[in-house]
Amino acid sequence: MRGHAPWALPLSVFIALLLGLVPLPESIEPLRPYWLALVLAYWVIETPDRVGLGFAFSIGLVADLAFGSLLGEQALRLVAMAFILQRFRARLRFFPMSQQALAIGALLLNDRIVAAGLHLVLGAPTLSAAFWFAPLMGLLLWPPVFVGLDALRVGAMRRR
Repeated sequence: MRGHAPWALPLSVFIALLLGLVPLPESIEPLRPYWLALVLAYWVIETPDRVGLGFAFSIGLVADLAFGSLLGEQALRLVAMAFILQRFRARLRFFPMSQQALAIGALLLNDRIVAAGLHLVLGAPTLSAAFWFAPLMGLLLWPPVFVGLDALRVGAMRRR
C-alpha cells in the first residue's frame, strides 16, 4: 500500500504514552507537554483516512487506564482536539511551521480549558497556575515532533 507504514503509527503512540508516564521532578511536572495530543495531531493532519475520532477516543481510553486518570477524561479531550483538527485540516496543512505551531498551541490551550472545566465540574482540587504552561511547551515542541514523525513515516515508506 502506497504511503502506508503500518508500524509507525502504533510505535509513535506507544512512545507518546511512555513519555507521559516517565516520572519528572515535581517542580517541572506541570511543564510536561501532552505528548499524546502532539502525536495525535500529527497523524490526524497527515493521515486523516487512518486516524479519526474513533482512534482518538480509543487511545484516550488507553491513556486514562495507563495514567490512572478519570476514565473518559483524556478520551474526551483527545476527541475534541481531533474534531477541531479534522475541521481545519485542509488549511492547517499548508500553514508555515511557525503558524502550525501557534495553532497547535491554541489547541493545547483549549485542551487545558476542557481539563480545567472537567476538574471544576467534578469538584477535583484546583489546578496550579503552572498547569497553564504545558501548552507553551507543546507549541515549542511541535516543529521537532512534526519533523521527527514525518521522517519516521516517510522513512518507513522509502524502505518498502
